[in-house]
Amino acid sequence: MTLEEFKKNAQEIEDWAPGWEAIDKCLETLYHGQEPRHFASLMPDRAIFGGNQFLDGFSVYNSKHGYLHIISYGMSELYAVEDSFGGEWSKWGYEMTIRLPVSEEADYMWAIDLLANLARYTFTTNNFFAPGQFFPSKGIPIKESSNSKLTGLLIVDDPELPGVDTLYGRLVFLQIVGITQAESDALLKADDENYWLVLAENIRKTNPYFITDLDRTADFV
Repeated sequence: MTLEEFKKNAQEIEDWAPGWEAIDKCLETLYHGQEPRHFASLMPDRAIFGGNQFLDGFSVYNSKHGYLHIISYGMSELYAVEDSFGGEWSKWGYEMTIRLPVSEEADYMWAIDLLANLARYTFTTNNFFAPGQFFPSKGIPIKESSNSKLTGLLIVDDPELPGVDTLYGRLVFLQIVGITQAESDALLKADDENYWLVLAENIRKTNPYFITDLDRTADFV
């Protein structure tokens, strides 16, 4: 699409959101017509209008592999923004995902809050994420008021959603994975900055989709 065609579409198509459409196309390829549950932030709550919500919403899909797949909307450029056309990366260049072995809404809203907080961190500090980054903790479970052994977070490439080139530049999908205190400590102590690849491969052997299971007790170090 040329810039002139972009301008024409922006003028003629009400509520045109080419970035949003690019994300939905990736998900349609993976989930083939499934209608997701979608959670949208209220307009007055969005940061662009003075609120404290930096994401426009989330979609939740049911995988045939027995987990829920949550995807964010808002880390990349979603709407018709002429100044972003033809860039190298679509805004921050990624959307966040997480996989959970649950089905009830009450059992995954904590994860949506987690992704929202990670988005807030990026937008307020200008520190963006990439595969291999991790967030250690002080022994506090990633879900508050739980007894989970998962106390930290590791970022990997989403194993089922490859990157895509959009009108605004490259977009990838980064998955958030819960890790144990022992795994977090191993990452902190590792001399090799690529040690996270070893940990990720250890997890992948029994958990190929990097599902964040709050009941996990095994350490993969």
